Amino acid sequence: MERAQPMVLETLANACSQDASILKPAEHKLQQWETEPGFYSILTDIFCNHEIDVNVRWLAALYCKNGVERYWRKSAPNAIREEEKEAIKKRLVSDFTEPVPQIATQIAVLTAKIARLDCPRNWDSLLPTLLTAVRCEQQLIQERALLVLHHVNKTLASKRLAPDKKLFEELTADVFVYMVSLWNMQLSQFFHLAAQHEESMTSSLDRCSLVLKVLRKQLCYGLQEVQTSPDAMNFISSLFPQLDALLDCRRSLWGHNILVEKCEHLISSITKVLLDLLELHPISYVHFIKTTLTCVVQYNFTAKGLLFERFTVNCFNLMKQILFSDVYKPRKKNDEELCSVTLQANEIITEFFTPQILTEICRRLVSEYFLLRTDDLITWEADPEEFCQEEGGDSYKYSLRPCTETLFLTLFKSFRQSLSPVLLEMVQEAQGPCEPDNLAALLRKDAAYTAVGLASFDLFDDIDFDHWLTTHLLPELQVKHKSYRVIRKRVIWLIGQWVGVKMSVKLRPALYEAVIGLLDRNEDLAVRLEAAQTLRVAVDDFEFSTEQLLPYIEPLFSLLFELLQEVRECDTKMHVLHVLSFVIERVGSKIRPYISSLVQYLPLLWKESEDHNMLRCAILTSLIHLVQGYGPESTQLWQFIVPALAISTDTTQEPHVYLLEDGLELWYVTLINAPVMSSELLKLFHNIPALLDLGTENLRLILKIIQCYVLLGSREFMQVHSEVLASSLQNLLSDIKTEGMVQILRLIEVILKAFPTEGPSVFQSLLPKILQSILNGEDNCILMSMYLSLFARILLQNHQFLWSVIEHVALEAGSDENSIFGALLGNWTERIDIITQPERRKLSALALASLLSYNNCIIRDHFGVILNSLVQVLHDVCRVDEDGIITDSLMIDPKEPIDDNQDTQHDKRKYLLSRQDPVHTVCLKSYLVSQLKVCQTMYGQEICDQLMASLDSEVIAQLQPFCH
Repeated sequence: MERAQPMVLETLANACSQDASILKPAEHKLQQWETEPGFYSILTDIFCNHEIDVNVRWLAALYCKNGVERYWRKSAPNAIREEEKEAIKKRLVSDFTEPVPQIATQIAVLTAKIARLDCPRNWDSLLPTLLTAVRCEQQLIQERALLVLHHVNKTLASKRLAPDKKLFEELTADVFVYMVSLWNMQLSQFFHLAAQHEESMTSSLDRCSLVLKVLRKQLCYGLQEVQTSPDAMNFISSLFPQLDALLDCRRSLWGHNILVEKCEHLISSITKVLLDLLELHPISYVHFIKTTLTCVVQYNFTAKGLLFERFTVNCFNLMKQILFSDVYKPRKKNDEELCSVTLQANEIITEFFTPQILTEICRRLVSEYFLLRTDDLITWEADPEEFCQEEGGDSYKYSLRPCTETLFLTLFKSFRQSLSPVLLEMVQEAQGPCEPDNLAALLRKDAAYTAVGLASFDLFDDIDFDHWLTTHLLPELQVKHKSYRVIRKRVIWLIGQWVGVKMSVKLRPALYEAVIGLLDRNEDLAVRLEAAQTLRVAVDDFEFSTEQLLPYIEPLFSLLFELLQEVRECDTKMHVLHVLSFVIERVGSKIRPYISSLVQYLPLLWKESEDHNMLRCAILTSLIHLVQGYGPESTQLWQFIVPALAISTDTTQEPHVYLLEDGLELWYVTLINAPVMSSELLKLFHNIPALLDLGTENLRLILKIIQCYVLLGSREFMQVHSEVLASSLQNLLSDIKTEGMVQILRLIEVILKAFPTEGPSVFQSLLPKILQSILNGEDNCILMSMYLSLFARILLQNHQFLWSVIEHVALEAGSDENSIFGALLGNWTERIDIITQPERRKLSALALASLLSYNNCIIRDHFGVILNSLVQVLHDVCRVDEDGIITDSLMIDPKEPIDDNQDTQHDKRKYLLSRQDPVHTVCLKSYLVSQLKVCQTMYGQEICDQLMASLDSEVIAQLQPFCH
């Protein structure tokens, strides 16, 4: 493609077009060129040419970056040639004067991606070239070089192999001191410019930020022990006064929004350096604990400073991490150095957190940071659903409220004895009568209640919650003034926090009544949503009683259903639907009379949620609980359930990626509760083969579903699907772990049990392979046990098919049938002890006993070992009753009435199948006696006596009690 640059340039220009008829062909052509030699060299030439259109250059850089990810490695298909790689690398570091910041960033990221793969072995010139450019006095060159160095530095720091870590440590050793001096110089220059209010402050802040980003990675990942480096320790020490200076400077910049934002970004970056250092080098950070805590308290728990959220969040996380760090908690450890550091850190922390400081922090956290802000109240008024969205996961790292709550909890757990009286005093101050129009007082009460709810476990011994609930909290829920919704919402949340901690069971009805009152359609929507969540918490509690809830089920369910219809956001619908599902799950079948409205609404909700797969997952979960509650009556839901299952489990439709797991669970629950098979359910089985091809992630559940079909659909199912089913299972067995093989073999066992005559022919291509595994002496005991059990069932129930399998294996092996049969019998009797389950042991014994009626020389040769095996199993399955009579413990009395109280219809079908199984219908003791009589008649008394004489005397002695 050496002469193709104009063509590539034109195609890139077309790819920037807004016209789809021009754009699509251009993108297709660029995709075709991805593997063409020279294509990425041309792209590099294009984005490095400052005279070309900016959009075209940016797109060229983007395509080049994506190509490097795919084709730079030597082992990649269509890998970029070495000479082209060298040309690209040379061009990338030949010029640091890119005028467009967005393109400069793309080039920096591209350089870093190549450096990750080639530096230093195949690109030893990169770092020296970058450092030379960083030292350049020309501002643009220095900025662009710093940008590239930042991205290269970030990439190299992320590598974790020992040689890569050593490389980064060497890089840090070479440049750390210079970067510190550059940081100090750039920061001093910014302070000078800020004092003069020069226009160039913006670019100066940008350079400071880039240098600090480089230092942050080098400090945390480039030094094994930070405390051993005086330069590193001096740099960290200097960050605190520099932070003070930047915060003061920020105040002087009010009105210059861009400058204030960049200054705040730099301040936040300094706190991130401290956070990373604290996390990765806690031993080194001990020297800065007191300074850090002082700084955090000074700027966040006093009247000083005009602070901003990102800084406060990072400060709170610094304090929390110091208190939370395992390294700083006193424990007995073998490492003397760590122990001394722990003692030192603990001493510093204990001395710092005096009762006075703890009181001030606690009071300010509750009275200032827990207060709902004006923005919160505006959001509540405008969009209650958005206001109620909970922040979870790592949100405490970035968001002020979760961060504040996390710090409060950490402090409370660390200093409970000091903080409990303070918090209780604040609650006493706030819980008195409050005028609904006094918003400030309402917010103070809300904050105090928030603190008590968060610290519920730690306040267990300090608060009589039952008394507080009945005398203060429940009456407060009766104040219906609009402004008092703040307290109603907080109180019902507070009850939810305490319900599983310290609340009498006898007060649960009062809680349910309170929830009903707050779910009323005239109540504020945010309060209703909080009430629904508290109901879920109460129902999920260990001491939950269905009987206590039942009198309130109808109004609760009706109100929750109204709430579900009223909310608009997908996440909120999911939230309410989960509450409904949970109540249905806990109440079980007693919910049936109250869910007709939900059953009618779910299909409509399913249709409306076509583009919201997570909401559909919630609907499927609700259906699972509904089917479990309805039991056999769930057939009235099938008209909706079956189409939903078809979409959820169809691998050709995109939603299956999200819905499959819940869809399979619903499918299984539907089948186990189904009283009969339907044509729609039978048709749905067509999805199974493709699901089996997906892998083994959901194999266990899919095999359970197939078993349900076998027992529910019976002959109709097997006639339609047996061939495809056998083929799919055989394909799976060829490449699967032992656990999966056992599950498949258990399913085959059920099919053979359900269809003793037709079942073996379904697996006629698989059984010879299983027989071969037995003959070869399968090493895995679990698999061998299953193999022997399958052949025992075939021998007992369809012996003619067994001989056809033996004949097939003999023909393929070029051997005679007697040899194969003898080998099978030898392995069987030799390894019968690996069959541990009593039912399968008896099955093998019945099968072996059935052979005694065959006039075959192989059987006569194995007569002794067969009888020996039978005696062993007889001892396992027989019991002596009160009258001294030996009975078969696995027998089911045919006169015994059928148990209709099985958990599910599927359990009932399994029970009925077991009543037809020879294991439970044939007495092993009686069967052996009858077979020995047949043997005596067939061979004659003389031969029979000879066979019996060949037995060990101990075996004969043990056999005699079973023959009477």
